Amino acid sequence: MKYKIEHTNIFEYETIVDQSMNTIRLKPRTDECQRLLSYRADITPASLTKEHVDIWGNSVETFFIAEHHQHLEVKATSIVSIQKSPFIHRIDYSPEMNAIFHSQLFSEHYLAFLSNTAYTYLSVDQMKQVDRELGVMSNPVQYAIDVMEYMHDHFSYDGESTTVSTKGTESFDLMKGVCQDITHVMLGILRNKQIPARYVSGYLYVGENSALIGDAASHAWVEVMVPGIGWVGLDPTNNVEALENHIRVGVGRDYNDVSPVQGVYRGGSQNLDVKVSVSLLDQ
Repeated sequence: MKYKIEHTNIFEYETIVDQSMNTIRLKPRTDECQRLLSYRADITPASLTKEHVDIWGNSVETFFIAEHHQHLEVKATSIVSIQKSPFIHRIDYSPEMNAIFHSQLFSEHYLAFLSNTAYTYLSVDQMKQVDRELGVMSNPVQYAIDVMEYMHDHFSYDGESTTVSTKGTESFDLMKGVCQDITHVMLGILRNKQIPARYVSGYLYVGENSALIGDAASHAWVEVMVPGIGWVGLDPTNNVEALENHIRVGVGRDYNDVSPVQGVYRGGSQNLDVKVSVSLLDQ
């Protein structure tokens, strides 16, 4: 599957901005299942970008605009090829995998993805509520699938109920939110059971007559570390394994690690308009 992604962020400032420093994470990743074929970032007012790779392996571009401006537009255009087959339901959780999961080396290596953040923290009472539904965790692979189904069954997709700063405890009590909120809660549940799990940001291709949700803007889902195998993507918003429709851009502990656009500026308040287009080029 080959896709073209256009992601445009348009900032309109209330007053003239005399300078701004910005960071963008919009460049899709290349790995064993996904290949970035082309990428460009067009910035208005024109600015040169400096690229580096962060601690999580994400491509990060920074740029500085010194001139006065009241409008900032960042448009990223990417072409990505993906080839991936269903996987997680075929995993036979062996005694060897269980030994790895319970080893000190495993927990130390993935410590960053075992510790909850302000976004993913859940209270003791909230976890008790989950435990009443899902029972004891004995097989982390099956448990991760069960949590994904639990999230899909209990949470409603609602773009008006939360904001970009809503925390997992709030989303849990609401039992609704967008993909970011649903992902944060699922991460909190998995990490409470000492299952390494990370936040993934990217895009979702939704073709005609599809039941998938999440193509209007950036999408988010979970990746679980399967002992001895590697990271496997689970999309709790849609209750599916992340396959050829899911285009990966950034990974981290939570949304804050992979926010598409961040910046500081001197001026008044701002309005942000985000447009995302994912089109299928060929199969």
